[in-house]
Amino acid sequence: MLDTLNDAFNGFINLGGAAMMFIIITILSLLVGVSISKSIEGGLRMAIALTGMGAIISLLTSAFAPALEDFVKSTGVSLSVTDLGWAPLAVITWGSVYTLYFAFICLVVNFLMLVMKKTTTFNVDLFNIWNLSVIGLLTLYYSDNNLVLTSVFIMVIYALMLVNADVMKPTINELLGYDKTNITTTAHPSLLIAPVVYIFNKIIDKCLPFIDKYDFNAEVLNRKIGFWGSKFAIGAYLGIFIGLLGQQSAAEIFTLAFTGGVALELFGLVGGWFGPAIEPLSDGITKLMSKRLRGRKLFIGIDWPILATRAELWAVANILAPILLVIAIFLPGNTVLPLGGIILTVLAPALLIVTKGRVVRMTIIGTILIPLFLWGASLIAKFVTDTSKAMNNFPSGMSENALFSSVDSDPIEKMLAILMGRAVDTMDPKLLLFTVLAFVAYIGMFLWYFKKMRKENAKAQNGKEEVNIKSAM
Repeated sequence: MLDTLNDAFNGFINLGGAAMMFIIITILSLLVGVSISKSIEGGLRMAIALTGMGAIISLLTSAFAPALEDFVKSTGVSLSVTDLGWAPLAVITWGSVYTLYFAFICLVVNFLMLVMKKTTTFNVDLFNIWNLSVIGLLTLYYSDNNLVLTSVFIMVIYALMLVNADVMKPTINELLGYDKTNITTTAHPSLLIAPVVYIFNKIIDKCLPFIDKYDFNAEVLNRKIGFWGSKFAIGAYLGIFIGLLGQQSAAEIFTLAFTGGVALELFGLVGGWFGPAIEPLSDGITKLMSKRLRGRKLFIGIDWPILATRAELWAVANILAPILLVIAIFLPGNTVLPLGGIILTVLAPALLIVTKGRVVRMTIIGTILIPLFLWGASLIAKFVTDTSKAMNNFPSGMSENALFSSVDSDPIEKMLAILMGRAVDTMDPKLLLFTVLAFVAYIGMFLWYFKKMRKENAKAQNGKEEVNIKSAM
């Protein structure tokens, strides 16, 4: 019996990530009451999105790999890990059945916190569970598949995400011009970097308060940059940069430039397919949750692009792109050459919210935090590469011994996952002690940040009430 089940499971896995997710998303959607046509549509969209991302990754790696190898050989600079952006991590995680398990325990945590009134946010951004799945799979990878440790860690992180969405809501209202009746917020995992951003913002308050007078209008800057700051233009710059580093011929440099432009433009386009793919399932779960909570008013957590209307976000993302490249080359301990993650949308939203859109502060803090993201990408390179090979998702066009990674969100959480996994696997007393201290510091940082944010929110609310009273008089 067990052999039969094992063969059936392996046969299902061997269908590949796209086919697996087509079947899983379709069946889950049907189970939560979604119509047959919408269920199949969601599953099909997910399969097509995963397939499309795989094709773009293969295009990028096939074109850039030879130039990167030549660069390493000629210079000796050990930036031998190719950054393919968030896409390969999404492909790997959504091709794993563990992602659905993590999604389930996150929904349970969300429901329990709502019932106990520990959060006001119901997170319907189900697709971005893959970000947490990366952390979970990392913990499993380094802890010899300790599912208890992994589950507890994911639940703690998800709880922090929900409370973070609550405390950020007033600032989101202010930045986007929402009134008090608006229920839209975001609990995106990339916003877990906010406490660190907050620390540096407070340091600037104390040491460099005068820099705010040098701030500028980001919308005007974006208009002046125009197409020069577009995704396909940045992709072309990357192609030229990689071609020059690898001492390629003029014809090869042109090809790399055009390929880079195509890849970055398509990353954005195909990335937009994932949201609609998960929407039917998300809507079904939302209706079930609403029934259980008897119509209680909630904040609805969706993806971070609700903030994309703010010009400061894109201005800072464009400013940080060349800074990221320069830091990558000279940063000790970094092995990643940023390509797919060159536009730091994994950092810019938190910078925007914490600094309330002050571009100079966003740029300074972003530059300080870039090393964290590069070190995080370097640390997970072996895990990402090994996992992609195990799941038959290794990008074509890359040499068999090559490593790839992603300059993506949650570098601190990834480092904690590796540390905890190794400590539990080896049971080394010193490593266990260091892990406990690191985790306590991590939770302590969040508790301090939540307390400060709530205090600022209350102060801002009292200020508004005073203004309203004066205007009424």
